[in-house]
Amino acid sequence: MAVMKSSGSLFLCGLLCAPCVFAHPALEAVEDFVRGELALRHSGRISVEAGPLDARLRLPECSRYQAYLPNNLDAGRLVGNASIGLRCLAPARWNIFVPVKIAIETDYLAAANALPAGHVLQEADLVVRVGNLGDLPAHVIVRPEQAVGKTLKTALASGQPLRQEWLSMPVVIRSGQNVLLVFRGAGFAATNEGRALNQASEGQIARARTASGAIVSGIAQADGTILVSGSP
Repeated sequence: MAVMKSSGSLFLCGLLCAPCVFAHPALEAVEDFVRGELALRHSGRISVEAGPLDARLRLPECSRYQAYLPNNLDAGRLVGNASIGLRCLAPARWNIFVPVKIAIETDYLAAANALPAGHVLQEADLVVRVGNLGDLPAHVIVRPEQAVGKTLKTALASGQPLRQEWLSMPVVIRSGQNVLLVFRGAGFAATNEGRALNQASEGQIARARTASGAIVSGIAQADGTILVSGSP
């Protein structure tokens, strides 16, 4: 306690505490920015903790902060540990990077029971769980409409989270089947019949041979038709 009474020590204490003066508004600016970015993409409960700042920093006082995402950080990957840029715009100008810890409590879908590969998912196959997005696998599915009607590419254990890359769209066109070709262009529409040359899901390229022997390509539709751009 006696040491603290000396003027030199008081001056040194003031320098050591200087970061404390500026840390609160700086970290608050970063946390507000990150919460705003996450609110645009997630509906779950969001927790953001910024800091601590490097104790060696001696930042001049700032009245206008601007937080930003570094070039190597995609807003879609804001989860877990990240580093956020922070600029001072006035009265001084400086730039630092602030560590943040992000937790997002969200609903996600898991397998209600063990499911085999090739199974077409129904609502009864799914169960809603709650977890921290940062602890879940990448591309975890959070809404039933993202999964129902799709086919599993791999077997799942009971309770295993569903991932987008493990699902495929249902096949709407199979090789060898008769298909309706729908031609659409500027100011015209026509139809023809053909035989499918490949298997395709909705949105994929499908090829077919017409009765005249011509081969056409188009986009497979949910109703099993092929939409072809151009004249028949």
